[in-house]
Amino acid sequence: MELLNDMALFVEVVKAKGFRSAGEVIGMPNSTLSRRISALEKAIGLRLLHRTTRKIELTEAGQIYFERCKRIVDEARLAHEQLDEMLAQPGGVLRASFPVDFAVTYLAPLIAEFAGLYPGITFDFDLTARRVDLVSEPFDVAIRIGEPENSQLIARTLGSFTPYLYASPGYLERAGEPGKPADLERHQCLGILKAGSWTLHDGKQSDTVQVGGRFTLNNVGMIRRLATLDMGIVLMQEEVVADELASGKLRRIMPEWYGTPTPVYAITETRLLPAKTQRFIEFLRERLGR
Repeated sequence: MELLNDMALFVEVVKAKGFRSAGEVIGMPNSTLSRRISALEKAIGLRLLHRTTRKIELTEAGQIYFERCKRIVDEARLAHEQLDEMLAQPGGVLRASFPVDFAVTYLAPLIAEFAGLYPGITFDFDLTARRVDLVSEPFDVAIRIGEPENSQLIARTLGSFTPYLYASPGYLERAGEPGKPADLERHQCLGILKAGSWTLHDGKQSDTVQVGGRFTLNNVGMIRRLATLDMGIVLMQEEVVADELASGKLRRIMPEWYGTPTPVYAITETRLLPAKTQRFIEFLRERLGR
């Protein structure tokens, strides 16, 4: 890298026709500049410049070296300019993995907004409950709810979501409405797999209650759908049931009580991210952190 930097300095000296003029352009003392060019000549083993008190002249080797170096420096400058353009307006294919229900019900409008901001990016999304392998599979980022499992990956916190209790008007009319956590023990409660218990908080105290029901499921969408069909109470993030709340199919119950907040992470295989991935993570952190 030092050799490349010295090549760029040599080009500036030749273009400016002197050390003092070149030093003024690049903001470096001409004595330092002269010393760097001397070190470059020593490394190459050939004299590149004839120095006099009034001017410099290229040697034959210096002329050949200048023509080569100028092309290299110009290409490097162009590369940096193109990278700056990518950072300002990223492009390429963004490959991401999302939890199914969270992506469909909550992330979709955010993704549409992001796509409008960056028209140069195209998208390849995988909506799945499985934990994709970011090392062996071609994903730029995975968005996950809950604590990350693989400590070797890079996890960036985007925000957190607090689950609340919801039920359909039909279920509440049939089974009654619980008023305190202990009341949930006599209700049909729909949870992921066999949760066994729910821990609820009201800002002052916490209460863990045993819950159960007729259904054992591993899909949030199915749980939400059964809740709208009067089959029980759910403990879910508001963002996941937003449509059902808006339509009146579900309503919040025991409003002073809530579940333990759940973090949302962006998981990547490396910290060195292309601009498209950086912008996407920054955008989600801004939106989800509100």
